Amino acid sequence: MRILIAGAGRGGLSLAVYLQGQGQSVTILERDPLIARRAFEQHGIVALEGDATDVGILRQADPSRADVVLAMLHRDADNLAVAALARLLGATRVMVRMRDPEYRAVYLAAGVQQILSETEVLVGALATAIEFEAVRHSMVLGAGESIAIEIVVPEDAAVVGRAVSEVAVDAGFPGSCVIAGMTLDGAVKAPRGATIIERGTQLLIVSARADLSRTIGFFLAPAVKK
Repeated sequence: MRILIAGAGRGGLSLAVYLQGQGQSVTILERDPLIARRAFEQHGIVALEGDATDVGILRQADPSRADVVLAMLHRDADNLAVAALARLLGATRVMVRMRDPEYRAVYLAAGVQQILSETEVLVGALATAIEFEAVRHSMVLGAGESIAIEIVVPEDAAVVGRAVSEVAVDAGFPGSCVIAGMTLDGAVKAPRGATIIERGTQLLIVSARADLSRTIGFFLAPAVKK
C-alpha cells in the first residue's frame, strides 16, 4: 500500500517506521525540517518538508496516488483542512487522528469516516488495565461498548485442556464473548471448535464492556479440586 502521513511527530514517525517495516510504501509530509531529515537519514522514509495544510505543498505529495492519507497534525482544525484538501486532490481514503472529541461531528460532516481518537483509546486502555490486573493489553472498539483484551491462561484455570467448542457452551460463558485469537510459544493461530486451550496460552478476547468482569473471571477461574 501507498500511505501518506501528514505530520510526523513522535506518533506519526513511529507509525511510519512500523508501516515501512511491514513492507508498506510510506511518505511523510512534515513542516519541521529536522524531523523530516531524521526520518530519511535514520529510517530511509521518503520525507517531504512543508505545511500539509498548504494545498500547493500537499499537491506535491500527490495524495491521489496514496491508498490512504492519514492526518496526524497537532490541531484538529489542521487535520480537518488536510482531509478536505486531500479529498479535493483525489484521495479516496482519508483517516484522521482526533484530539478533541467535539470534532467528531465536524469530521463526519466533512466526509471523514475513519476517525481515531487517541484520548478515547488511551483512556479506555488505561482504565481497563487499572480495573483488571490480569489484562496485558486492551483496545476499545467502536464507541466503547466492546473491548478487545489479551490475557494469559493460568496453569490451574478450569478452561485448561478444554476445547473451544466445549468452553463456548459452558453455562458461565458470557454471551457477548468471542475468542478471536490464541498465542502459545510465539505461534499465533485462529481458534477452531476443536482447538484445545492450554496453560500459558495468550487469549485475544472480544467482550461487551458490561460483561468484561465476568469474561475475565471465567477464563481465570481455577479448576475445582475433586
